[in-house]
Amino acid sequence: MRPVERGNSPQAHDYENYRDAFPGLVSRLGAYCTYCERRIPTMLAVEHIQPKGLPQYAALIGQWDNFLLGCVNCNSTKKDQDVSLEHVLLPDRDNTAAAFAYTSGGEVVPAHGLTAAQQQMAAHTLALCGLDKGPSEVTDENGRIVAIDRYAQRMEVWGQALTSKADLAQSPTEGMRRMIVKLAQATGFFSIWMQVFDDDVQMRRMLIDGFTREGHFFGFPGTARSCFDANTRPVTPRPANGLAHGSKS
Repeated sequence: MRPVERGNSPQAHDYENYRDAFPGLVSRLGAYCTYCERRIPTMLAVEHIQPKGLPQYAALIGQWDNFLLGCVNCNSTKKDQDVSLEHVLLPDRDNTAAAFAYTSGGEVVPAHGLTAAQQQMAAHTLALCGLDKGPSEVTDENGRIVAIDRYAQRMEVWGQALTSKADLAQSPTEGMRRMIVKLAQATGFFSIWMQVFDDDVQMRRMLIDGFTREGHFFGFPGTARSCFDANTRPVTPRPANGLAHGSKS
């Protein structure tokens, strides 16, 4: 799960209509679901960390620090669940890059090296938005079982990242690296690209920092750079950014 930094609110007061925060969130974080990491060019929505459907959080409906971006799948699973911030690991306040691992088989799992308490928090987070679920299966016109939805998309992007890595080995140029970052931007799943290029600091730095040597923005907007050291390894715990119950990983 990509750790993000949304920054301070673009306005001095809360939003009367929370939907008005959407352009600012997309500008800063990109058109990606904060939870599943898919690029969502349409049907992406302002997601309330503490759900707007629960009366006790009515005061947070228009509050910038309660907003992330969510796809239909993650939002519909999360729904009006009461989120206990001290019991989950969230991309805006924890270093989720250190908390979750991705597999070539499409799974998202708690990362190795977590404490027992962190493992439980990671598991709660995955369950919160349905990322702990296996693939949905349907039968195609030839009677074959095929996987669909987020699970299958992760497997597909893993394959694209592996192919890109092989292409880079054949043509190790700056231009090829830029093309790979563009493909990563187009597909989403920042964490998968980071994991496949685990041994390539330069590639990972381009995905994190988003700047080429010429100074042009190029990577994933809104990635929390403070969550990674100079060698692109996750920094734990995440440096505090003033949000409640943060820095748990």
